[in-house]
Amino acid sequence: MLPYWRLSAYYFFYFAFLGAYSPYFGLYLKSLAFSAWDIGVLMSLMQVMRVIAPNLWGWLADHTGARMPIVRVASLLSALGFSGLLVARSFPGVFAAVAVLSFFWGAALPLVEAVTIGHLGSRPGGYGRIRMWGSLGFIATVLCVGTLLDRIPIAFLVPLSLAILGTVFAFSLAVPESPPERHDSDRLPIWQVVRQKEVLTLLLACFFMSAAHAAMYIFLSIFLVDHGYSKTVVGWLWSLGVMVEIGVFLFMPRLLARFSPRAILAFSMACAVLRFLMIGWGVAWPVVIVLAQALHGATFGANHAAAMSAIGRLFKGRHHARGQALYSSLSFGAGGMVGGLISGWSWDALGGPITYTIASGFALVGLLLMLPASRPAPGK
Repeated sequence: MLPYWRLSAYYFFYFAFLGAYSPYFGLYLKSLAFSAWDIGVLMSLMQVMRVIAPNLWGWLADHTGARMPIVRVASLLSALGFSGLLVARSFPGVFAAVAVLSFFWGAALPLVEAVTIGHLGSRPGGYGRIRMWGSLGFIATVLCVGTLLDRIPIAFLVPLSLAILGTVFAFSLAVPESPPERHDSDRLPIWQVVRQKEVLTLLLACFFMSAAHAAMYIFLSIFLVDHGYSKTVVGWLWSLGVMVEIGVFLFMPRLLARFSPRAILAFSMACAVLRFLMIGWGVAWPVVIVLAQALHGATFGANHAAAMSAIGRLFKGRHHARGQALYSSLSFGAGGMVGGLISGWSWDALGGPITYTIASGFALVGLLLMLPASRPAPGK
């Protein structure tokens, strides 16, 4: 039987932590008087570790068949690493704590995604109905933490986030391992799968899409607060995007039945081109920011669900966990790292509007990569 509620609870609290971390940790770092470059480097550490950690842990999971034990150890060590922020205030100390958190945090999600797809078996369309609980966790935390931080010092963000990490570990103990899957491709080295043109194009396009989102994840809250938005309003704006994302996750089975994953990816990247231009040049108009945040359902929700569907089709059997790891490390990892470092530099050197224009350019490259693949073949 599908362990629906146990998987859903894990996703809820995993993304609840990100709801505290992604929108507000940059504000916490700013309160420590770090520069935009320092903030960009620290916020990019999670992406840097996503380049390394998922492939290491994915290789270990594929060779041992033990995915959930790795997730449990990684969840515990993530919390221990983050606890260093209770005392660290200097750049080296904060760097060390975030690096440990990020190395082990990056191990967990690709393996849980593989376990979830394994439990779903012949019902991959049900992924969105489980994953939406992660979005609900993100919304709940964003709203609660944003409201709290208008009333309490931002230093309280660290113990609040640490408590959520402890809950993630607790729920990792409840998620069962999925049954092993066998496939004809098991006998092939994974690089014979990766070097296929379809796989390379998908991974490269996802790299640029994640690079495009980096400026939003790192600097959107700072950008909005600097332009007079309260932290409570910032929380609602983040939540708006995720609310639309939930609707997209629920609707994805119908979309995937009608459109190919690549066509959905191309559409989501076109929306990203528009979205980041709207954020960069329309921040003075709340209605523009509201519309830009509503596009999150396409630029993340539809994009991620379509990419998951494509990865599940391209990487089968024992290659599934490493396929998830490659997707995570090359897109959220390498793409997020490159986008984060570039936005950290351009924020001080060129300003917010140009930084978001660069982000829009990254999304455009991803769109151009997807467009040829999303067109129907001649005569079809």
